[in-house]
Amino acid sequence: MKLFTDFTRGLFRENPIFRLLLGMCPTLAVTTSLENALGMGLASTFVLVCSNVVISLLRNVIPSAVRIPCFIVVIATFVTVVDLLMQAYAPALAASLGIFIPLIVVNCIILGRAEAFASKNPVIYSIADGIGMGIGFTVALAIIASMREFLGAGSITVWGDIALKGIHNKTMVLFVLPAGGFISLGLIIGFINHIQALAARAKGGVAPLPLEMDCRHCNICKFGK
Repeated sequence: MKLFTDFTRGLFRENPIFRLLLGMCPTLAVTTSLENALGMGLASTFVLVCSNVVISLLRNVIPSAVRIPCFIVVIATFVTVVDLLMQAYAPALAASLGIFIPLIVVNCIILGRAEAFASKNPVIYSIADGIGMGIGFTVALAIIASMREFLGAGSITVWGDIALKGIHNKTMVLFVLPAGGFISLGLIIGFINHIQALAARAKGGVAPLPLEMDCRHCNICKFGK
């Protein structure tokens, strides 16, 4: 049961983008196309799972005083692996994502899960947490990217030559510009909050306030207190 809870936490209840508002830099920057979003999501998931495993294995060995530098070294190692693999096997995607692949090292989602979860739990639970958070991050990126690409370009590029071209010709260029990222994210989060409020009222409860659902109430901050 705990394993299932750890896995689903990142999918819904503590989705890193829609619930905790973490990782906003890549979220707003790479979601101009679905292909970029999937590439960033898969790369981040790989780094998240692998770093969680290593940090969980070494949690009783790493001194508390230097745990953050050690976490960063572990994360940077796997980011380097991902970067080299992408340059070798997906050079076009690597060029499109650019600096945002190396910046996975300082992604607060990955470092946060290392500090809040992997460093305090056994390997099997850390793997479940990493996969769940990674999938939640990837799906959230894909939703935002699909909306932006569909409205801004009139097409959706899934991967390489797999694409839905010319879905419509009434495009809104705003959505592929930086401002479109903020607008898309805000609309999706607003829709999710509205659905959650309706569900709470249907059960006779009180809709949660927005201040109860931001990053200040995630486990990272709780562990820091």
